[in-house]
Amino acid sequence: MAKKIVKKGNKKVMNAWAFYDWANSVYSLVIVSAIFPIFWSGLTTDEYGNDRVQFLGIDFNNDSLISYITAIAFMTVAFISPILSGIADYAGNKKFFMKLFCYLGASACIGLSFITLENLFFGLLCYFLALIGFWASLVFYNSYLPDIASTEDQDALSAKGFSLGYIGSVLLLIICLFLIEGYSLFGFENKGLPTRISIGLVGVWWIGFSQYTYAHLPNFKNENKVTSSIIFNGFKELMFIWKQIKQHIALKRYLGAFFVYSMAVQTVMLVATYFGVEEIEWGKGGSTMGLIISILLIQLVAILGALITSRIAKRVGNIYTLIGINITWLVICLYAFTIHSPMEFYITAAFVGLVMGAIQSLSRSTYSKLLPINSKDTTSYFSFYDVSEKIGIVIGMLLYGILGDLTGSPRFSILFFALFFFIGTWLLFRVPKKMVS
Repeated sequence: MAKKIVKKGNKKVMNAWAFYDWANSVYSLVIVSAIFPIFWSGLTTDEYGNDRVQFLGIDFNNDSLISYITAIAFMTVAFISPILSGIADYAGNKKFFMKLFCYLGASACIGLSFITLENLFFGLLCYFLALIGFWASLVFYNSYLPDIASTEDQDALSAKGFSLGYIGSVLLLIICLFLIEGYSLFGFENKGLPTRISIGLVGVWWIGFSQYTYAHLPNFKNENKVTSSIIFNGFKELMFIWKQIKQHIALKRYLGAFFVYSMAVQTVMLVATYFGVEEIEWGKGGSTMGLIISILLIQLVAILGALITSRIAKRVGNIYTLIGINITWLVICLYAFTIHSPMEFYITAAFVGLVMGAIQSLSRSTYSKLLPINSKDTTSYFSFYDVSEKIGIVIGMLLYGILGDLTGSPRFSILFFALFFFIGTWLLFRVPKKMVS
């Protein structure tokens, strides 16, 4: 049975699609960037400043342990995405898999709120599953973009999604901060329980608000039955997609550039909080509130950045806009190497926010625009995009850890990523500009 034809440009469907960013972006902010990293540091550091953790009989540095689990989780996503996208394209059930991983990730966030040193395995398993749920659901979410929006609408719709995500995640973070900082008003003895409640709220928010998206997104279900021969069809699909990509010079060159600069972008975003804790001289007040202020600043400025970028792209084109953003990232990395004070960190955070949403939003819509016209395998194409991104993150995290161990400071890792933005800029210049409007 053929794939169901869905009319592009339906406002209700596009708004529902964009609203999923509102639902899931709380994971990126609260779990990845703000509340959980600070909670994890406090949980695994004793009163004498010892930050070593025993896990599976091995002694780890607390930050290194999280980094290793993060890298393994991303490798898992990179492995399972082709399998799932192959099944989704064959059976036409991308909506089913999007919901499955959404519920997995959200439920794991709720479970993560119960983490203690005594049940560390359970807690880190929840951390692992939450990451997989978030990123795997995005494979299917992103693949809807070319199905529901015309080429000229994709930049604006992608930017709208990221903007809604930043607004929603900031709103929940503010609620969490009010709960944590005003713990006595709610009858709590300390900040421990309200912090755990805040982590669990991510899962509740994610599941709850995603229902609007699922109510309106089209379902491409067909009568094809999934058999054992289809399980690894996704890897065959990736090989097929790669052959297709090689025939489209603009798409091939763009993916090469994306792989390089995305490696740096995603790694910097994942480690920014840990960099702030270790390298900035926060003074007597400590780093907690300063970091949260920085994260809020990044999120709010990112809304503006994503919207401005989509307008600039309409004037000068996607590729030239991405070149400008990469150059800005390069300058940010060079400046970050020199900073020590909270004010310098806030300035850096503001510029990171300006280009963070911009590069994510425009990268997604640029890739969508470059896909072959009337392609029926959008899930497989976006799985290829997703696998490229995840492998880049694994490489970036490993480089960050290795350079940090060799030099004794994450500053040199950040400086090294400036090189990736330089290479990414050079590779973007090689993409035929007329093929991306």
